[in-house]
Amino acid sequence: MIYSFTFGGLFDVKLAWESLPFVLGGLPMTLGVSITGMAIGLLLGFFLALMRNSPKITLRWPARIYISFMRGTPILVFLFILYFGLPVIGIKLSALMAACLGFGLNSAAYIAEVNRAAINSIDHGQWESAKALNLNYWTTVRKIIVPQATRIALPPLTNVFMDLVKATSLAAVITVPELFQKTQIVVGRSFDAMTLYLLVALIYWPICIIIGFIQERLEKHFSKYV
Repeated sequence: MIYSFTFGGLFDVKLAWESLPFVLGGLPMTLGVSITGMAIGLLLGFFLALMRNSPKITLRWPARIYISFMRGTPILVFLFILYFGLPVIGIKLSALMAACLGFGLNSAAYIAEVNRAAINSIDHGQWESAKALNLNYWTTVRKIIVPQATRIALPPLTNVFMDLVKATSLAAVITVPELFQKTQIVVGRSFDAMTLYLLVALIYWPICIIIGFIQERLEKHFSKYV
């Protein structure tokens, strides 16, 4: 049978096929952490972007410091701080909660800069027109600025989400049973690291292809605002 073939000793098809159901058992967790982290990042990143653009120094500088810290520290270190460090001061998070919160807080810094650039790319005349129509700040942002900025921000935001999906593999070090952690379990009992790591890479790839397809559909939807 084809499942007994190997490719130059690098990829054991039989082992990959037999291990696939177990490895895919971590897919819901990978997607769950990715989506939750992205949702936290989008919400926090939106307000951080507005704070970065604020003329008030009390809003602008805290946002700048937060973004600088998150972009300047490895996400793995931050996951360790949340999962292993916080219990020292009496705050204990589950591995799943630490992963979702860690990826969300970290991605918010990158999303904030994407959102800030997209908002700043909108012609200032849009703000002046809204002011002439007596629209308040939040109505202007919600109905005029955000719809136009979304189309501009979509490609880089998609890249952030793709990076987030792949970065969830780091959650394996704090025992979150996602794709990579499941793969490592099989590697430990089969001793065929190359086959299993190639297998998990081939799982991440189509996930990112699907995300890219969704991005194209969303770009077409928001094109009417440009």
